[in-house]
Amino acid sequence: MSAIPFPATFRALRYRNFQLFLGGQLISVIGTWMQSIAQSWLVYRLTGSTVLLGLVGFTGQFPVFLVSPIGGIVADRYDRRRVVIVTQTASMALALVLALLTLTGWVRIWHIFALATLLGAVNAIDVPTRQAFLMDMVGRADLMNAIALNSSMFNGARIVGPAVAGILVASIGEGWCFFTNGISYLAVIAGLIMMRIPPQRRAARGGSALAHVTEGFRFIIGHAPIHALLILLGAVSVTGMPFSVLMPVFADKVLHGGPRGLGLLMGASGAGALAGALLLAARQSVRGLGRWVVVSAGGFGAALILFALSRSIHLSVAILVIVGFAMMIEIGATNTLIQSMSPDRLRGRVMAVYSMTMLGMAPVGALLAGIVAGRIGAPATVGAGGAICLVAAAAFSRRLPALREEGRRLIHAQQLAMGDPAAGLAGGGPAVEETLDGERS
Repeated sequence: MSAIPFPATFRALRYRNFQLFLGGQLISVIGTWMQSIAQSWLVYRLTGSTVLLGLVGFTGQFPVFLVSPIGGIVADRYDRRRVVIVTQTASMALALVLALLTLTGWVRIWHIFALATLLGAVNAIDVPTRQAFLMDMVGRADLMNAIALNSSMFNGARIVGPAVAGILVASIGEGWCFFTNGISYLAVIAGLIMMRIPPQRRAARGGSALAHVTEGFRFIIGHAPIHALLILLGAVSVTGMPFSVLMPVFADKVLHGGPRGLGLLMGASGAGALAGALLLAARQSVRGLGRWVVVSAGGFGAALILFALSRSIHLSVAILVIVGFAMMIEIGATNTLIQSMSPDRLRGRVMAVYSMTMLGMAPVGALLAGIVAGRIGAPATVGAGGAICLVAAAAFSRRLPALREEGRRLIHAQQLAMGDPAAGLAGGGPAVEETLDGERS
Protein backbone atom coordinates (compact mmCIF):
# COMPACT_ATOMS: atom_id res chain seq x y z
CA MET A 1 0.00 0.00 0.00
CA SER A 2 1.07 3.56 -0.73
CA ALA A 3 1.74 5.93 2.13
CA ILE A 4 0.15 8.81 0.18
CA PRO A 5 -3.18 9.86 1.74
CA PHE A 6 -6.14 9.87 -0.65
CA PRO A 7 -9.63 11.37 -0.31
CA ALA A 8 -12.41 8.86 0.33
CA THR A 9 -13.54 9.06 -3.30
CA PHE A 10 -10.12 7.79 -4.46
CA ARG A 11 -9.25 5.54 -1.49
CA ALA A 12 -8.51 2.46 -3.64
CA LEU A 13 -5.56 4.36 -5.08
CA ARG A 14 -3.75 3.77 -1.78
CA TYR A 15 -2.77 0.41 -3.25
CA ARG A 16 0.30 0.42 -5.51
CA ASN A 17 -1.02 -2.49 -7.58
CA PHE A 18 -4.27 -0.67 -8.28
CA GLN A 19 -2.36 2.49 -9.23
CA LEU A 20 -0.39 0.51 -11.81
CA PHE A 21 -3.55 -1.20 -13.05
CA LEU A 22 -5.58 1.99 -13.40
CA GLY A 23 -2.79 3.97 -15.06
CA GLY A 24 -2.15 1.33 -17.68
CA GLN A 25 -5.85 0.75 -18.29
CA LEU A 26 -6.49 4.47 -18.81
CA ILE A 27 -4.08 4.61 -21.74
CA SER A 28 -5.24 1.29 -23.17
CA VAL A 29 -8.97 2.01 -22.92
CA ILE A 30 -8.61 5.36 -24.70
CA GLY A 31 -7.20 3.33 -27.59
CA THR A 32 -10.02 0.79 -27.29
CA TRP A 33 -12.67 3.51 -27.61
CA MET A 34 -10.82 4.96 -30.59
CA GLN A 35 -10.94 1.57 -32.28
CA SER A 36 -14.61 1.09 -31.45
CA ILE A 37 -15.64 4.36 -33.08
CA ALA A 38 -13.30 3.93 -36.05
CA GLN A 39 -14.48 0.36 -36.65
CA SER A 40 -18.15 1.40 -36.61
CA TRP A 41 -17.44 4.18 -39.06
CA LEU A 42 -15.35 1.87 -41.29
CA VAL A 43 -18.18 -0.68 -41.47
CA TYR A 44 -20.71 2.04 -42.24
CA ARG A 45 -18.42 3.60 -44.87
CA LEU A 46 -17.77 0.27 -46.57
CA THR A 47 -21.38 -0.95 -46.56
CA GLY A 48 -23.82 1.84 -45.61
CA SER A 49 -25.85 -0.89 -43.88
CA THR A 50 -27.46 -0.65 -40.46
CA VAL A 51 -27.92 -4.42 -40.50
CA LEU A 52 -24.17 -5.00 -40.89
CA LEU A 53 -23.47 -2.46 -38.17
CA GLY A 54 -25.62 -4.53 -35.85
CA LEU A 55 -24.11 -7.78 -37.13
CA VAL A 56 -20.54 -6.62 -36.44
CA GLY A 57 -21.61 -5.70 -32.90
CA PHE A 58 -23.14 -9.17 -32.60
CA THR A 59 -20.06 -11.07 -33.79
CA GLY A 60 -17.78 -8.97 -31.58
CA GLN A 61 -19.66 -9.66 -28.38
CA PHE A 62 -21.57 -12.93 -28.80
CA PRO A 63 -18.41 -15.01 -28.09
CA VAL A 64 -18.54 -13.47 -24.60
CA PHE A 65 -21.86 -15.25 -24.10
CA LEU A 66 -20.48 -18.58 -25.33
CA VAL A 67 -16.98 -18.57 -23.84
CA SER A 68 -17.44 -16.65 -20.54
CA PRO A 69 -18.16 -19.81 -18.51
CA ILE A 70 -14.67 -21.00 -19.47
CA GLY A 71 -13.36 -17.55 -18.54
CA GLY A 72 -14.91 -17.92 -15.11
CA ILE A 73 -13.16 -21.24 -14.53
CA VAL A 74 -9.85 -19.75 -15.67
CA ALA A 75 -10.31 -16.79 -13.30
CA ASP A 76 -10.98 -19.09 -10.34
CA ARG A 77 -8.23 -21.63 -11.09
CA TYR A 78 -5.23 -19.67 -12.35
CA ASP A 79 -3.14 -16.62 -11.49
CA ARG A 80 -5.38 -13.76 -12.56
CA ARG A 81 -2.55 -11.33 -13.24
CA ARG A 82 -0.88 -13.72 -15.68
CA VAL A 83 -4.18 -14.47 -17.39
CA VAL A 84 -4.83 -10.75 -17.96
CA ILE A 85 -1.30 -10.30 -19.36
CA VAL A 86 -2.01 -13.04 -21.92
CA THR A 87 -5.43 -11.66 -22.90
CA GLN A 88 -4.15 -8.09 -23.23
CA THR A 89 -1.28 -9.27 -25.43
CA ALA A 90 -3.71 -11.14 -27.67
CA SER A 91 -5.94 -8.04 -27.94
CA MET A 92 -2.90 -5.96 -28.95
CA ALA A 93 -2.04 -8.41 -31.73
CA LEU A 94 -5.58 -8.34 -33.13
CA ALA A 95 -5.66 -4.52 -33.15
CA LEU A 96 -2.35 -4.35 -35.02
CA VAL A 97 -3.57 -6.85 -37.64
CA LEU A 98 -6.67 -4.71 -38.27
CA ALA A 99 -4.45 -1.61 -38.52
CA LEU A 100 -2.22 -3.31 -41.08
CA LEU A 101 -5.16 -4.42 -43.21
CA THR A 102 -6.76 -0.98 -43.13
CA LEU A 103 -3.62 1.08 -43.75
CA THR A 104 -2.65 -1.09 -46.72
CA GLY A 105 -6.15 -0.88 -48.21
CA TRP A 106 -6.62 -4.65 -48.05
CA VAL A 107 -9.39 -4.57 -45.47
CA ARG A 108 -12.68 -6.20 -46.37
CA ILE A 109 -15.83 -6.54 -44.35
CA TRP A 110 -15.13 -10.23 -43.65
CA HIS A 111 -11.80 -9.29 -42.10
CA ILE A 112 -13.63 -7.04 -39.63
CA PHE A 113 -16.07 -9.82 -38.78
CA ALA A 114 -13.31 -12.37 -38.24
CA LEU A 115 -11.16 -10.11 -36.06
CA ALA A 116 -14.20 -8.94 -34.07
CA THR A 117 -15.10 -12.58 -33.35
CA LEU A 118 -11.58 -13.40 -32.17
CA LEU A 119 -11.49 -10.29 -29.97
CA GLY A 120 -14.83 -11.30 -28.45
CA ALA A 121 -13.40 -14.70 -27.54
CA VAL A 122 -10.40 -13.04 -25.88
CA ASN A 123 -12.70 -10.68 -23.95
CA ALA A 124 -14.71 -13.66 -22.71
CA ILE A 125 -11.62 -14.68 -20.73
CA ASP A 126 -10.35 -11.17 -20.00
CA VAL A 127 -13.47 -9.47 -18.60
CA PRO A 128 -14.43 -11.89 -15.76
CA THR A 129 -10.76 -12.28 -14.85
CA ARG A 130 -10.18 -8.51 -14.64
CA GLN A 131 -13.36 -8.02 -12.61
CA ALA A 132 -12.36 -10.74 -10.13
CA PHE A 133 -8.77 -9.40 -10.11
CA LEU A 134 -9.98 -6.16 -8.48
CA MET A 135 -10.49 -8.05 -5.22
CA ASP A 136 -6.91 -9.36 -5.36
CA MET A 137 -5.60 -5.79 -5.68
CA VAL A 138 -7.61 -3.93 -3.01
CA GLY A 139 -9.51 -6.45 -0.84
CA ARG A 140 -13.19 -6.45 0.09
CA ALA A 141 -13.19 -3.22 2.12
CA ASP A 142 -12.31 -1.04 -0.88
CA LEU A 143 -13.84 -3.21 -3.60
CA MET A 144 -16.79 -0.90 -4.33
CA ASN A 145 -14.45 2.07 -4.64
CA ALA A 146 -12.13 0.11 -6.96
CA ILE A 147 -15.07 -0.89 -9.18
CA ALA A 148 -16.26 2.72 -9.34
CA LEU A 149 -12.79 4.13 -10.06
CA ASN A 150 -12.24 1.50 -12.73
CA SER A 151 -15.54 2.56 -14.28
CA SER A 152 -14.49 6.23 -13.95
CA MET A 153 -11.32 5.48 -15.85
CA PHE A 154 -13.23 3.56 -18.50
CA ASN A 155 -15.68 6.38 -19.06
CA GLY A 156 -13.08 9.12 -18.84
CA ALA A 157 -11.38 7.33 -21.72
CA ARG A 158 -14.77 7.17 -23.39
CA ILE A 159 -14.79 10.97 -23.55
CA VAL A 160 -11.28 11.30 -24.98
CA GLY A 161 -11.21 8.24 -27.27
CA PRO A 162 -14.26 9.00 -29.44
CA ALA A 163 -13.33 12.66 -29.74
CA VAL A 164 -9.80 11.81 -30.92
CA ALA A 165 -11.15 9.06 -33.17
CA GLY A 166 -13.60 11.47 -34.81
CA ILE A 167 -10.74 13.85 -35.66
CA LEU A 168 -8.39 11.10 -36.87
CA VAL A 169 -11.02 9.31 -38.97
CA ALA A 170 -11.98 12.57 -40.67
CA SER A 171 -8.38 13.60 -41.32
CA ILE A 172 -6.20 10.52 -41.89
CA GLY A 173 -8.54 7.50 -41.78
CA GLU A 174 -9.51 4.63 -39.53
CA GLY A 175 -6.26 2.65 -39.77
CA TRP A 176 -4.26 4.97 -37.51
CA CYS A 177 -6.92 4.63 -34.80
CA PHE A 178 -6.45 0.87 -34.91
CA PHE A 179 -2.65 1.23 -34.79
CA THR A 180 -2.83 3.62 -31.83
CA ASN A 181 -5.04 1.18 -29.97
CA GLY A 182 -2.58 -1.65 -30.59
CA ILE A 183 0.34 0.32 -29.21
CA SER A 184 -1.69 1.47 -26.18
CA TYR A 185 -1.84 -2.08 -24.81
CA LEU A 186 1.85 -1.84 -23.95
CA ALA A 187 0.96 0.47 -21.04
CA VAL A 188 -1.38 -1.96 -19.31
CA ILE A 189 0.92 -4.94 -19.95
CA ALA A 190 3.84 -3.03 -18.39
CA GLY A 191 1.73 -2.14 -15.35
CA LEU A 192 0.68 -5.77 -14.84
CA ILE A 193 4.27 -6.99 -15.05
CA MET A 194 5.35 -4.45 -12.40
CA MET A 195 2.70 -5.55 -9.87
CA ARG A 196 3.45 -7.52 -6.71
CA ILE A 197 0.43 -9.71 -5.93
CA PRO A 198 0.58 -12.06 -2.91
CA PRO A 199 -0.40 -15.69 -3.54
CA GLN A 200 -4.18 -16.14 -3.70
CA ARG A 201 -6.23 -19.20 -2.84
CA ARG A 202 -7.76 -20.65 -5.98
CA ALA A 203 -10.50 -23.20 -6.56
CA ALA A 204 -9.43 -26.81 -6.47
CA ARG A 205 -8.78 -28.20 -9.94
CA GLY A 206 -10.50 -31.50 -9.24
CA GLY A 207 -13.74 -32.30 -11.03
CA SER A 208 -14.84 -31.61 -14.57
CA ALA A 209 -15.12 -28.18 -16.14
CA LEU A 210 -18.87 -28.74 -16.45
CA ALA A 211 -19.14 -29.37 -12.71
CA HIS A 212 -17.30 -26.13 -11.96
CA VAL A 213 -19.51 -24.14 -14.34
CA THR A 214 -22.63 -25.74 -12.89
CA GLU A 215 -21.57 -24.81 -9.36
CA GLY A 216 -21.45 -21.13 -10.33
CA PHE A 217 -24.86 -21.22 -12.01
CA ARG A 218 -26.40 -23.04 -9.03
CA PHE A 219 -25.19 -20.33 -6.68
CA ILE A 220 -26.73 -17.62 -8.87
CA ILE A 221 -30.03 -19.41 -9.44
CA GLY A 222 -30.30 -20.29 -5.74
CA HIS A 223 -30.06 -16.67 -4.57
CA ALA A 224 -32.89 -14.41 -5.67
CA PRO A 225 -31.15 -11.02 -5.22
CA ILE A 226 -28.33 -12.03 -7.57
CA HIS A 227 -30.41 -13.50 -10.36
CA ALA A 228 -32.96 -10.68 -10.13
CA LEU A 229 -30.19 -8.11 -10.61
CA LEU A 230 -28.85 -10.10 -13.56
CA ILE A 231 -32.27 -10.37 -15.19
CA LEU A 232 -32.71 -6.59 -15.05
CA LEU A 233 -29.18 -6.06 -16.37
CA GLY A 234 -29.89 -8.49 -19.20
CA ALA A 235 -33.07 -6.66 -20.18
CA VAL A 236 -31.21 -3.34 -20.25
CA SER A 237 -28.32 -4.89 -22.21
CA VAL A 238 -30.54 -6.37 -24.90
CA THR A 239 -32.99 -3.52 -25.39
CA GLY A 240 -31.24 -0.33 -24.25
CA MET A 241 -27.48 -0.56 -24.69
CA PRO A 242 -27.59 -1.23 -28.47
CA PHE A 243 -28.27 2.50 -28.91
CA SER A 244 -24.50 2.91 -29.29
CA VAL A 245 -24.42 0.50 -32.27
CA LEU A 246 -26.82 2.77 -34.15
CA MET A 247 -24.91 5.95 -33.29
CA PRO A 248 -23.28 6.24 -36.75
CA VAL A 249 -26.78 6.37 -38.25
CA PHE A 250 -27.84 9.12 -35.83
CA ALA A 251 -24.64 11.06 -36.49
CA ASP A 252 -24.98 10.83 -40.27
CA LYS A 253 -28.65 10.56 -41.25
CA VAL A 254 -30.60 11.94 -38.27
CA LEU A 255 -28.39 14.70 -36.84
CA HIS A 256 -26.10 15.29 -39.87
CA GLY A 257 -22.91 15.53 -37.83
CA GLY A 258 -20.57 13.16 -39.71
CA PRO A 259 -17.63 11.44 -37.98
CA ARG A 260 -16.94 14.45 -35.74
CA GLY A 261 -20.57 14.40 -34.66
CA LEU A 262 -20.23 10.69 -33.90
CA GLY A 263 -17.26 11.37 -31.64
CA LEU A 264 -19.17 14.19 -29.91
CA LEU A 265 -22.22 12.03 -29.27
CA MET A 266 -20.22 9.12 -27.88
CA GLY A 267 -18.08 11.49 -25.82
CA ALA A 268 -21.21 13.02 -24.27
CA SER A 269 -22.41 9.59 -23.18
CA GLY A 270 -18.96 8.95 -21.73
CA ALA A 271 -19.02 12.24 -19.82
CA GLY A 272 -22.29 11.28 -18.16
CA ALA A 273 -20.96 7.82 -17.36
CA LEU A 274 -17.84 9.34 -15.80
CA ALA A 275 -19.99 11.52 -13.54
CA GLY A 276 -22.01 8.47 -12.50
CA ALA A 277 -18.89 6.45 -11.74
CA LEU A 278 -17.43 9.24 -9.59
CA LEU A 279 -20.71 9.47 -7.68
CA LEU A 280 -20.49 5.73 -6.97
CA ALA A 281 -16.84 6.11 -5.94
CA ALA A 282 -17.82 8.67 -3.30
CA ARG A 283 -20.12 6.16 -1.57
CA GLN A 284 -18.86 4.51 1.61
CA SER A 285 -21.13 1.43 1.64
CA VAL A 286 -23.58 -0.62 -0.41
CA ARG A 287 -26.50 0.87 1.52
CA GLY A 288 -29.48 1.67 -0.71
CA LEU A 289 -27.84 0.55 -3.97
CA GLY A 290 -30.93 -1.47 -4.88
CA ARG A 291 -32.99 1.68 -5.21
CA TRP A 292 -30.19 3.24 -7.23
CA VAL A 293 -30.46 0.29 -9.63
CA VAL A 294 -34.20 0.86 -10.07
CA VAL A 295 -34.00 4.62 -10.57
CA SER A 296 -31.04 4.45 -12.92
CA ALA A 297 -32.55 1.70 -15.09
CA GLY A 298 -35.79 3.67 -15.37
CA GLY A 299 -33.95 6.93 -16.01
CA PHE A 300 -31.86 5.26 -18.70
CA GLY A 301 -35.00 4.12 -20.51
CA ALA A 302 -36.68 7.54 -20.26
CA ALA A 303 -33.57 9.32 -21.55
CA LEU A 304 -33.32 6.95 -24.53
CA ILE A 305 -36.90 7.84 -25.48
CA LEU A 306 -36.04 11.54 -25.38
CA PHE A 307 -32.90 10.96 -27.44
CA ALA A 308 -34.93 9.09 -30.07
CA LEU A 309 -37.26 12.09 -30.38
CA SER A 310 -34.50 14.71 -30.69
CA ARG A 311 -33.47 16.14 -34.06
CA SER A 312 -30.97 18.68 -32.69
CA ILE A 313 -27.38 17.56 -32.22
CA HIS A 314 -26.94 19.95 -29.27
CA LEU A 315 -30.03 18.60 -27.50
CA SER A 316 -28.99 15.05 -28.31
CA VAL A 317 -25.57 15.63 -26.76
CA ALA A 318 -27.21 16.91 -23.56
CA ILE A 319 -29.57 13.93 -23.40
CA LEU A 320 -26.74 11.47 -23.95
CA VAL A 321 -25.00 12.84 -20.86
CA ILE A 322 -28.06 11.65 -18.89
CA VAL A 323 -28.08 8.34 -20.78
CA GLY A 324 -24.45 7.70 -19.89
CA PHE A 325 -24.94 8.74 -16.25
CA ALA A 326 -27.92 6.43 -15.72
CA MET A 327 -26.31 3.52 -17.57
CA MET A 328 -23.16 3.76 -15.45
CA ILE A 329 -25.09 3.85 -12.15
CA GLU A 330 -27.09 0.77 -13.17
CA ILE A 331 -24.06 -1.23 -14.28
CA GLY A 332 -21.77 -0.13 -11.43
CA ALA A 333 -24.33 -0.63 -8.66
CA THR A 334 -25.24 -4.07 -10.01
CA ASN A 335 -21.56 -5.08 -10.23
CA THR A 336 -20.91 -3.91 -6.66
CA LEU A 337 -23.94 -5.68 -5.18
CA ILE A 338 -23.22 -8.96 -6.96
CA GLN A 339 -19.53 -9.00 -5.96
CA SER A 340 -20.47 -8.10 -2.37
CA MET A 341 -22.82 -11.09 -2.22
CA SER A 342 -20.46 -13.61 -3.90
CA PRO A 343 -17.88 -15.84 -2.14
CA ASP A 344 -14.33 -15.47 -3.41
CA ARG A 345 -14.04 -19.12 -4.48
CA LEU A 346 -16.91 -18.54 -6.94
CA ARG A 347 -16.11 -14.94 -7.84
CA GLY A 348 -14.68 -15.65 -11.28
CA ARG A 349 -17.62 -17.83 -12.27
CA VAL A 350 -20.21 -15.37 -10.93
CA MET A 351 -18.50 -12.51 -12.78
CA ALA A 352 -18.44 -14.68 -15.89
CA VAL A 353 -22.24 -14.82 -15.77
CA TYR A 354 -22.28 -11.07 -15.11
CA SER A 355 -20.13 -10.66 -18.25
CA MET A 356 -22.43 -12.95 -20.21
CA THR A 357 -25.39 -10.85 -19.13
CA MET A 358 -23.89 -7.41 -19.68
CA LEU A 359 -21.69 -8.06 -22.74
CA GLY A 360 -22.85 -11.43 -24.03
CA MET A 361 -26.53 -10.46 -24.27
CA ALA A 362 -25.76 -7.07 -25.82
CA PRO A 363 -24.89 -8.55 -29.26
CA VAL A 364 -28.33 -10.13 -29.47
CA GLY A 365 -29.71 -6.65 -28.92
CA ALA A 366 -27.23 -5.16 -31.40
CA LEU A 367 -28.27 -7.62 -34.09
CA LEU A 368 -31.97 -7.08 -33.42
CA ALA A 369 -31.47 -3.31 -33.32
CA GLY A 370 -29.72 -3.36 -36.70
CA ILE A 371 -32.47 -5.46 -38.27
CA VAL A 372 -35.33 -3.48 -36.72
CA ALA A 373 -33.67 -0.14 -37.58
CA GLY A 374 -33.49 -1.24 -41.20
CA ARG A 375 -37.29 -1.58 -41.15
CA ILE A 376 -38.61 1.17 -38.87
CA GLY A 377 -35.61 3.48 -38.54
CA ALA A 378 -33.00 4.06 -35.86
CA PRO A 379 -35.00 6.60 -33.77
CA ALA A 380 -38.04 4.31 -33.41
CA THR A 381 -35.77 1.37 -32.54
CA VAL A 382 -33.97 3.27 -29.76
CA GLY A 383 -37.26 4.66 -28.43
CA ALA A 384 -38.79 1.19 -28.22
CA GLY A 385 -35.73 -0.09 -26.36
CA GLY A 386 -36.06 2.74 -23.85
CA ALA A 387 -39.69 1.85 -23.22
CA ILE A 388 -38.78 -1.78 -22.49
CA CYS A 389 -36.11 -0.62 -20.02
CA LEU A 390 -38.78 1.37 -18.17
CA VAL A 391 -41.01 -1.71 -17.91
CA ALA A 392 -38.13 -3.88 -16.67
CA ALA A 393 -37.20 -1.31 -14.01
CA ALA A 394 -40.79 -1.22 -12.79
CA ALA A 395 -40.92 -5.02 -12.54
CA PHE A 396 -37.68 -5.12 -10.51
CA SER A 397 -38.97 -2.37 -8.24
CA ARG A 398 -41.99 -4.49 -7.31
CA ARG A 399 -39.70 -7.37 -6.23
CA LEU A 400 -37.24 -5.20 -4.35
CA PRO A 401 -38.75 -5.36 -0.83
CA ALA A 402 -38.78 -9.18 -0.92
CA LEU A 403 -35.12 -9.30 -1.97
CA ARG A 404 -33.81 -7.13 0.86
CA GLU A 405 -33.40 -9.68 3.64
CA GLU A 406 -31.57 -12.30 1.60
CA GLY A 407 -29.28 -9.61 0.19
CA ARG A 408 -28.32 -8.56 3.74
CA ARG A 409 -27.68 -12.17 4.73
CA LEU A 410 -25.42 -12.85 1.74
CA ILE A 411 -23.29 -9.75 2.30
CA HIS A 412 -23.03 -10.51 6.03
CA ALA A 413 -21.88 -14.06 5.23
CA GLN A 414 -19.14 -12.82 2.89
CA GLN A 415 -17.95 -10.28 5.47
CA LEU A 416 -17.65 -13.04 8.05
CA ALA A 417 -15.80 -15.29 5.60
CA MET A 418 -13.27 -12.51 4.91
CA GLY A 419 -12.78 -11.75 8.61
CA ASP A 420 -14.40 -8.30 8.51
CA PRO A 421 -14.87 -7.16 12.12
CA ALA A 422 -17.86 -5.03 11.14
CA ALA A 423 -19.68 -8.21 10.21
CA GLY A 424 -19.83 -9.18 13.85
CA LEU A 425 -22.23 -6.35 14.59
CA ALA A 426 -25.83 -7.30 15.08
CA GLY A 427 -27.59 -7.65 11.76
CA GLY A 428 -24.36 -7.32 9.79
CA GLY A 429 -23.58 -3.71 10.62
CA PRO A 430 -24.88 -0.48 9.15
CA ALA A 431 -23.16 -1.04 5.84
CA VAL A 432 -25.56 -3.85 4.96
CA GLU A 433 -28.74 -2.93 6.81
CA GLU A 434 -30.02 -0.94 3.84
CA THR A 435 -28.41 -2.98 1.10
CA LEU A 436 -31.11 -3.32 -1.52
CA ASP A 437 -33.83 -0.75 -0.99
CA GLY A 438 -32.63 1.87 1.47
CA GLU A 439 -35.10 0.90 4.20
CA ARG A 440 -33.76 -0.24 7.54
CA SER A 441 -34.80 -3.70 8.67
